[in-house]
Amino acid sequence: MAERYAVIDVGTNSVKLYVAERAPDRSWRTIVDRAELTRLGEGLGESGEITTTALARTAAAIEGMTGEARRDSALAIAAVGTAGLRIASNREAVIAAIAASTGITLEVITGDEESRLAYVAVEASIGLVEGALVVFDAGGGSIQLTFGRGPLVEERFSVDVGAVPYSERFGLAGAVTPSVLREALAAISTDLTRLDGRPAPDALVAMGGTVTNLAAVRHGLAVYDPDIVRGTVLDRAEIDRQIELYRTRDTEPRRAIVGLQPQRADVILSGACIIRTVMEKLGMESLTVSGRGLRHGLLAERFGG
Repeated sequence: MAERYAVIDVGTNSVKLYVAERAPDRSWRTIVDRAELTRLGEGLGESGEITTTALARTAAAIEGMTGEARRDSALAIAAVGTAGLRIASNREAVIAAIAASTGITLEVITGDEESRLAYVAVEASIGLVEGALVVFDAGGGSIQLTFGRGPLVEERFSVDVGAVPYSERFGLAGAVTPSVLREALAAISTDLTRLDGRPAPDALVAMGGTVTNLAAVRHGLAVYDPDIVRGTVLDRAEIDRQIELYRTRDTEPRRAIVGLQPQRADVILSGACIIRTVMEKLGMESLTVSGRGLRHGLLAERFGG
């Protein structure tokens, strides 16, 4: 039997499992690639701590995914935590509790490392373009951006701009007035001033649950199809259309929108606003959706040798 390995990516909004089998030519064949929304960062913006309830949800998901990976004959499991765990004041206690209940010890990676691995994932997924490329991963608690040219990474960094805190701060889980939306967009823009004044790249690639959901809604996918989503081009007009679609609906009506993962209904508006702001600041009229993310880059790097 071919060797199989697994990655568990514990984010602020979701926990993702990726199990893949390594072929003789060193390519990877996906066995499992799925996510559970556990909202580890729920309330984190106010208290600075991960709550007991959010921890319990997340630990249960990790335990289930660990068992699934082992049943799928994974030889090893790499497990990492990202923005939510980076900023939580009770991070060490949370990591210890997860280890005690699941047997998995999370490695909390830096935002810089998260950005680099996202670039690796794009290289493995859709290939690198000629010229300047910007890759970004808009997550629940932060956004990672990598600037490069071909295989050369020139700059990478992480900013604490995530869908969960903006949704909580501006009430974007439900319908809002145009003025509230403008306030949210202005706040996101202020927090992303590090992008100001940069030249437009030749290509912009986005990854993460928000942008893949935007693509699924764009295609009207009642059943998610990664082959359709991967490589989708989203322009600003489509992003604006979807922002208005979500702005005018509360959480429950959003869940009826074809293509939108129901559990993301309360954070999709804030996530779309973040993506829209990145496009505007970088002077890009469109972006390409990568069907890959941190977990794919991590697996390729940790187990690809």
